Amino acid sequence: MPDSKKTLDEQYEKLVNDAISNHDMDAFRAEFLEVHPYDQAKFFVKQEKDVRIQITSYLSPSEMAEIFQNLEIESQEEVLQEMEPSFVADMLAQMYADDAVDVLNELEKDQVVSYLTIMDDDAAQEIKDLLHYEEKTAGSIMTTEFVAISANQTIENAMKILKSKAPDAETIYYIYVIDDQKRLVGVISLRDLIVADYHKLISELMNDRVVSVSVGDDQEDVAKMMKDYDFLALPVVDFQKHLLGIITVDDIIDVMEEEASDDYSKLAAVPDIDSTDYSSFSAARKRLPWLIVLLFLGMFTASLIGRFEETLNKVSILAVFIPLIAGMAGNTGTQALAVAVRGIATGEIANGRKLKILKKEIGTGIIVGLTCGTLVMITVNIWQHNLMLGVLVGISIFVTLTVSTLAGALVPIIMHRFNIDPAVASGPFITTINDIISILIYFGLATVLMNYLI
Repeated sequence: MPDSKKTLDEQYEKLVNDAISNHDMDAFRAEFLEVHPYDQAKFFVKQEKDVRIQITSYLSPSEMAEIFQNLEIESQEEVLQEMEPSFVADMLAQMYADDAVDVLNELEKDQVVSYLTIMDDDAAQEIKDLLHYEEKTAGSIMTTEFVAISANQTIENAMKILKSKAPDAETIYYIYVIDDQKRLVGVISLRDLIVADYHKLISELMNDRVVSVSVGDDQEDVAKMMKDYDFLALPVVDFQKHLLGIITVDDIIDVMEEEASDDYSKLAAVPDIDSTDYSSFSAARKRLPWLIVLLFLGMFTASLIGRFEETLNKVSILAVFIPLIAGMAGNTGTQALAVAVRGIATGEIANGRKLKILKKEIGTGIIVGLTCGTLVMITVNIWQHNLMLGVLVGISIFVTLTVSTLAGALVPIIMHRFNIDPAVASGPFITTINDIISILIYFGLATVLMNYLI
């Protein structure tokens, strides 16, 4: 939409509300359609159901499509239930095909079939062509609304084609060049097209070194490529280099948000953290499997402490420092885990750099462990007036933090090596593992130094 659209400030919101209250469709349209679609969506979603139905009746399917594309997925599903199926079908047909596919992928199959059946044939076929691609691949997020021209055309003819197709294209900043078999052979920017001599051929000006992605590529890899090259769009091709569609930067922003949310939920061991539209039972059912695994790991940690009961009986003060050592181990492990997972997700940790990252994390663990261990040793010595106890706790902190930092970085790298999503090496999982490591180190050293502690 053009930048001249107004924002929905209090004055305009009052005018819009007054028009709705007075059932004045003309006044409503005059004010509401002057506002940017994002603000329209914000206003629309906070209204009561009957008001939303009233607003929908005042708008055409194409106007409603602009609003609908700016709603969150949870809101989209709710709004769809309030509309007539024929209106929904017309609205989806007015949306860009990739955005319509995103909506339909969230619905039940019978709903999808129903909408496609009553939809315009051309729009329905375009959407069907995208629906069969596997989710989270380049094919599933590409759009087929783009402008392609032939290499043997003149600039003048290309401009005519661009002018006729631009209103339906999602972006025209890049114009892709194809041969007679519709294979991608080049690209030319809109700026170059505008300033070029009208009598020249496209083949003389196009750049034939085109960066493209395969239709089956993972959407996260596509996002990395878009970021690396600073593109506004990327062409999508099949194995024979036929141009199938393009992926635009707005879709990549959605992908990055989705992937970040997915990684964060896994790090927290909470599935679907981005969704709030669920019952307590549903939330508990999704969280329980991880929590039960962590529960048994915690019981194993408790059993380890039980094995050192004799040591605790002889030097009961050791129990005071268990939370300190376990907590520090969990914290440093989670920090290293976050660095490693982020590096893998952004592509910064390539195969040749994994050893370098591990060396850096070991060095970091040694420095952090030495600093914290020294501070704890001095503090415990002053507090308990027991030099050997201070030395024990200090050494335990030093060794534990070093090992925990290494574990936090090593676990996701190993998982990535075996094609397992490193984000599943979640914070709670690493914390529990490091609890076990810290207990073994702490009580192992305490047992060895028992004669000096008593």
